Amino acid sequence: MDYSHVLRSSFFDITAVADTPEEIARHARYIEDGLLFIGGGHILALMSWEEGQHHLRHMADWLDYRGRIIVPGFVDTHLHYPQTGTIGAYGEQLLAWLTAYTFPAESEYACPEHAAQMSDFFLSQLLCNGTTTAMVFGTVHPQSVDALFTAAERLSMRLIAGKVMMDQNAPEDLIESAEQSARDTRALIRRWHNRGRLGYAITPRFAPTSSPRLLEAVRALRAEFPDTWLQTHLSENAEEIAWVKSLWPEHDTYLDVYHHYGLTGERSVFAHAIHLHDSEWDCLRRTRSAVAFCPTSNLFLGSGLFPLRTSWQKRVKVGIGTDVGAGTTFNMLRTLGEAYKICQLQSYSLCASEALYHATLGGARALCLDDRIGNFMPGKEADFAVLDPAATPLQALRISRCRDIYERLFALITLGDDRSIHQTWIDGRCAWDRSRKEAAA
Repeated sequence: MDYSHVLRSSFFDITAVADTPEEIARHARYIEDGLLFIGGGHILALMSWEEGQHHLRHMADWLDYRGRIIVPGFVDTHLHYPQTGTIGAYGEQLLAWLTAYTFPAESEYACPEHAAQMSDFFLSQLLCNGTTTAMVFGTVHPQSVDALFTAAERLSMRLIAGKVMMDQNAPEDLIESAEQSARDTRALIRRWHNRGRLGYAITPRFAPTSSPRLLEAVRALRAEFPDTWLQTHLSENAEEIAWVKSLWPEHDTYLDVYHHYGLTGERSVFAHAIHLHDSEWDCLRRTRSAVAFCPTSNLFLGSGLFPLRTSWQKRVKVGIGTDVGAGTTFNMLRTLGEAYKICQLQSYSLCASEALYHATLGGARALCLDDRIGNFMPGKEADFAVLDPAATPLQALRISRCRDIYERLFALITLGDDRSIHQTWIDGRCAWDRSRKEAAA
């Protein structure tokens, strides 16, 4: 086997996509003492130690991660890199929060130097939290996306991003014409889409900031570039939903505005989707659209409780989004801990295997990337996180009392944070190492 690296550790993944929580449990794989073979930036094989040692060039030809748990890299299906500096901003719900904090912060990205600096910081936050793939909003400024893609390309990171498109109901310095928005978006797609591991998402912010003319332009761009993604917001907040109804009275539901313009479908990801009618769930399923469940921002802005059980019943694809900066952490473990609490409030118990599925292979499926990332099957891209289950004294105590891997993973979800991420590997190489960062400090 022509490998470049071999890692010895414990490994957990979900080996196949699932349509029910029960299927996730059947496809869960745990190898307590295994060898992961990597070559050419891809997974060559994952085997038990007993089987894998016979494929080593010599018996010491492996990196020792025993005592850790290696999982596929986390997939963040919704966040805003220009809002990094507004995280934890106090006291508002969605629409007032946008006016008070978000729009002023996004205005700063007219400056290319600021965009470049914040892109580097943003990506470093993803890596130190074990996130290896993300779907990201920029601002209306093309330079915001140029800066982010430039930084991601240096890291060989799988990233999907797009310039916000917005031509009404926003500050004057953030409004563009529909024609200019389409021109800038088209140029960015041609420059960045499918360049290495980068992908472009056409990004109308949401219906209230989109005129019919803009949404027609988005429709045309999707037809011109059918393998791009689309990202936007849907039914996050009751006041927002009422606003959409006042702006688009001819449409029965919020989702119908997007569907009317052909914006649903595979590679379309709708963030939040908390307050949906049955007809909207049915439309999402029919069109094979996906939803980003954003636990920390839904709680922080008081938006509501995402009905995860309903998403299973309606068979709608779901990924997890940190939604920084309304979301309060880049860390997927903490985000999953909040998802568990949201589900508990609705009498649904989110177990560890399902939670990790949504943050890995399920998120990859929501982005139509499950053929490339999300588990340790041969041929997948070698993106993964090395978790330290005893990163703090409290975690070590709790882990020592756990009876099996599912209890250990659940303890990581409920107690873990960025300290629990020992390393993050991107494209078959270590891109972030906590021990080296701590030594440098």
